[in-house]
Amino acid sequence: MYYLIVLVLLFLAELFYFRIADKCNIIDKPNERSSHTRITLRGGGIIFYFGVLAYFITNHFEYPWFMLALTLITFISFVDDIRSTSQVLRLVFHFSAMSLMFYQWGLFSLPWWTILVALIICTGIINAYNFMDGINGITGGYSLIILVALAYINREIVSFVEQELIITVLCSVLVFNFFNFRKRAKCFAGDVGSVSIAFIILFLIGKLIIKTEDFSWIILLVVYGVDSVLTIIHRLMLHENIGLPHRKHLYQIMANELKVPHVVVSSVYMIVQALVIAGYFYLQEYSYWYLLGSILILSGTYILFMRKYFHLHFLI
Repeated sequence: MYYLIVLVLLFLAELFYFRIADKCNIIDKPNERSSHTRITLRGGGIIFYFGVLAYFITNHFEYPWFMLALTLITFISFVDDIRSTSQVLRLVFHFSAMSLMFYQWGLFSLPWWTILVALIICTGIINAYNFMDGINGITGGYSLIILVALAYINREIVSFVEQELIITVLCSVLVFNFFNFRKRAKCFAGDVGSVSIAFIILFLIGKLIIKTEDFSWIILLVVYGVDSVLTIIHRLMLHENIGLPHRKHLYQIMANELKVPHVVVSSVYMIVQALVIAGYFYLQEYSYWYLLGSILILSGTYILFMRKYFHLHFLI
């Protein structure tokens, strides 16, 4: 009953946000990088923050430093959705938020280089998640797969966090998917959505890795990871400025050049990540070898796909 109430309240909160966004003209206009052609409300992913806030309020204000960190990174991302902010200001907020999350994890008792490595990895994951948010359904759908997997791990394999937190965030993702996982999306996640859900998932996976002392759990993000890293390498090979917007991710080639429907492309990413995770559960005793094998197979698939279809990017 609790989760049903949360689901309904989050649904109403999303509808209320739509009214505010419409009145305040918080919209996403199509440009040369866009994979959409219609003006659409931006920032619907703010519901992910409200999901965690609902858990925080109803569970004795648990994980206060994480909640403060999420508030900081959500705030600056929402401001950036409304009007562009400087990269320096965003970095200050992001690093402050990650420092608070590290404190919640208890990382500051470890050597300084461990914290530096964690900072680099976390920054990369958040940026990758943001870059991958380019078509209808991909952020919500991919996050749904990861959260379902985390809920299963937490219940059946090893308890690393309160199950209520994962389920409450899942409720917020379901609400968002109702409006975004469709041919004509009612809203986009915006930076506030892609960055906040990345931060939430990062917190959960970090808790899992720290609890088990097993870094191979990063397999939960391997599909996004391979696409993001290889796209960066590809752009460097093309002598492009990787800081500038582009449309060269595999999912963008599928959606824009091959004209595959957004929901189909998002579903492919969901299914591939789900299959990789299922295989990991089955072969967990070979966790690191499985992780390496998954990266190699996904990388090979990416390279073969790009060799066959990337030339279409220059014909559009």
